[in-house]
Amino acid sequence: MPVATAASPWYKHLWPWIIIAILACSVTLTLSMVTIAVNNPDNLVNDNYYEAGKGINRSLDRELLAQTLQMRATMHLDELTGEVELHLTGNSGPATLELNLISPTQPEKDRKVMLTRSESEPGRYIGQVTDKVEGRRFVELLGVEGDRTWRMFEEEEVSHGTDLKLGDEPLQGAEDLKN
Repeated sequence: MPVATAASPWYKHLWPWIIIAILACSVTLTLSMVTIAVNNPDNLVNDNYYEAGKGINRSLDRELLAQTLQMRATMHLDELTGEVELHLTGNSGPATLELNLISPTQPEKDRKVMLTRSESEPGRYIGQVTDKVEGRRFVELLGVEGDRTWRMFEEEEVSHGTDLKLGDEPLQGAEDLKN
């Protein structure tokens, strides 16, 4: 291939094509990133932060109610059967409990389990989880006493074959509400 001279047209030179290729690559990559961002929105961002802030106070009230009722729970996940067994102590014994195993970063891994009270053994609740749940989770246990809902909420490392204890940690952020 002959070398282009200064009098030859621009498209016969190498450097304009290198610059055009760099610009074309950056435009292509930008469009692909915009497509990925539009098709996979970040669902962890809450647009209504004021309502979320009011919800924090409501959940703290529910957690304070659980503390007032002296609620404690021990939970066991059976790896083979998927059975969730929970032993509840305290001044509340609702017929059903709602157990939420919430993934901090992946909402598709959240699990909701309805636990029913055992007729033969007081304080024992049983439910079924459909698939294996492991790793760091926010464990939320909801129950009703009278017309008020109580809540136990802790961050735990969930694994099959180990017991989780709920209600054993001090309530964070409610120091001002106790007074």
